[in-house]
Amino acid sequence: MSDIKKILCFCGSGLGTSFVMEMNIKKALANLGIEGVQVEHSTIDDVMPGAADLFVCSAELLPRAEKAGKAIGLKNMVAVKEVQEKLAEAFAE
Repeated sequence: MSDIKKILCFCGSGLGTSFVMEMNIKKALANLGIEGVQVEHSTIDDVMPGAADLFVCSAELLPRAEKAGKAIGLKNMVAVKEVQEKLAEAFAE
């Protein structure tokens, strides 16, 4: 069982893209039957060790996220299918 209790999705500005990712992550978690996970969106400035158990961002920002901890980089940030597949993998680890 995964120890992921908080997910932080982020983009450069912390506005539109990260909010869409947050909504899609919540949908994907529901589809996977995963409960009790806090999901927030923010700016890249909030990405630091301990800020979340899992960071979700665009593939371009993944190297920055990996410095802070476990991370997922998305090619298509608005595709629920990709989000769901990558979350399933992360929660299986």
